[in-house]
Amino acid sequence: MTPVLAEADDVAGALLLDVRWALGRTDGHDQYLAGHLPGAVYVDLDTELAAPPSAAGRHPLPEIEDLQAAARRWGVSTGDRVVVYDAGPGTSAARAWWLLRWAGVADVRILDGGLAAWTGPVEDGDVVPTPGDVVLTAGGMPVLSADEAAGLPAAGGVLLDARAGERFRGEVEPIDPRAGHVPGAVSAPTTDNLADGRFRDDLADRFAGLGVTAQTRVGVYCGSGVTAAHEVAALAVAGVEAALWPGSWSEWSADPARPVATGP
Repeated sequence: MTPVLAEADDVAGALLLDVRWALGRTDGHDQYLAGHLPGAVYVDLDTELAAPPSAAGRHPLPEIEDLQAAARRWGVSTGDRVVVYDAGPGTSAARAWWLLRWAGVADVRILDGGLAAWTGPVEDGDVVPTPGDVVLTAGGMPVLSADEAAGLPAAGGVLLDARAGERFRGEVEPIDPRAGHVPGAVSAPTTDNLADGRFRDDLADRFAGLGVTAQTRVGVYCGSGVTAAHEVAALAVAGVEAALWPGSWSEWSADPARPVATGP
């Protein structure tokens, strides 16, 4: 499979994209301005890596034309090697990784450990890149609809829920309309993909313990399709191709006709 991760000493010559973002915070750009990898361009997850919230979820996939315009603003050209990073665990950077791979960019990698793994100099202020000429085409990564995701367990596949365990069990729900999970889904918190802020070395064993091997049909969802991209990346590191459900729980829980399961 195409390599997913980059090390800090392997970013020379790559186009660097800074995707600092966290749910409920709006200071990603301010953090970028205060210090970023030399030459890195800031990417706004809410406005550039997603369409406006709708019945399709809190972070629907952007229209391919809009994503192409954004990628060209970032300086992406045909044949570029792209490295994406965020403040550390890679959950928001993975959204950029997944979208660009979905849109046909062949060589996109996540900086393992993010900014925290970078030991070189940083620079402040905005970087204004030379506009790129990349041409994007949707379909480079598999996706699932809500119905396809719901039907996966009955068809012999595995549907992984990448949210925190307490959200899966329905004990808390800080943002979406209903608490719980899709019936038949398996709890697989994204945080368990990491050790000391980096992707674990034993991811294949982790997913095997959840019933997933390279031959398994796998789908992944989270709250709104962001951290699920991190789980898709972790599965790819483990040699497993997985489909992303972009609407995720924000789409499912907003439809009162959809059943909800709680508990472990």
